[in-house]
Amino acid sequence: MGASLSNLTDNAGPGLGDIPESCVANVFLYLTPPEICNLARLNRAFRGAASSDAVWETKLPPNYLDLLRLIPPHRYRNLSKKDIFALLSRPLPFDDGYKEVWLDKVTGRVCMSISAKGLIITGIDDRRYWNWVPTEESRLHLGRFTKRLGRRVSYFEHTHGWDIKPVKFELSTSDGQEATFECYLDDTENDDMSGCHSKRGCWIDYKVGEFIVTDSEPHTELKFSMKQIDCTHSKGGLCVDSVSIIPSHLREQRRRKVIK
Repeated sequence: MGASLSNLTDNAGPGLGDIPESCVANVFLYLTPPEICNLARLNRAFRGAASSDAVWETKLPPNYLDLLRLIPPHRYRNLSKKDIFALLSRPLPFDDGYKEVWLDKVTGRVCMSISAKGLIITGIDDRRYWNWVPTEESRLHLGRFTKRLGRRVSYFEHTHGWDIKPVKFELSTSDGQEATFECYLDDTENDDMSGCHSKRGCWIDYKVGEFIVTDSEPHTELKFSMKQIDCTHSKGGLCVDSVSIIPSHLREQRRRKVIK
């Protein structure tokens, strides 16, 4: 690839510098944002096309104006579409900081994270059952945190009862989509089979289900839950940090990276 580009830029004939900026912009419509930014370094025409609002408008989601409403207007006023994409690619907190939304830097798809304090958790104010424990991590975890050499670690001997009866995850949308999934939270073998990745000492993602949003209007309301109602045995040591709502293919990419 490098040799080919070099041959196109020598003085023997037409080179990349001879390609009209409008043609380069048309090609950029089919590339990802990282690819566009890399090619912008080639020459002036590529750099100009890489800053085109017409190009970056196609990389933004249809509802990006709704996301901008989460930000004070002075932060995005007079910004180019490229700069708006860069701004929205960083996590934007809202609802008192309990939720974050951002754009995936490759696909431009909307992602969202809801912290434990943004969820409705039964008995959360009863210290016999739950405690708020600050952590530098951001995953679903089994275990109790403590400090060792300045870092938080988890002791799994405090985790018990989650391998006796399965936990039930449920998801439903306002347009009638539903999904249900059951698993044992301390069952590594089943986690791998169900698409979850379980490794002691790491946060664990559990997939609740999938849903499809075909249009921003009308709004799609989403409900999800995790339940394990059984009084025949004690259980404890569960740490819940956040819930993520991300495009399915991004989750698969994340899972492959974790497994590697």
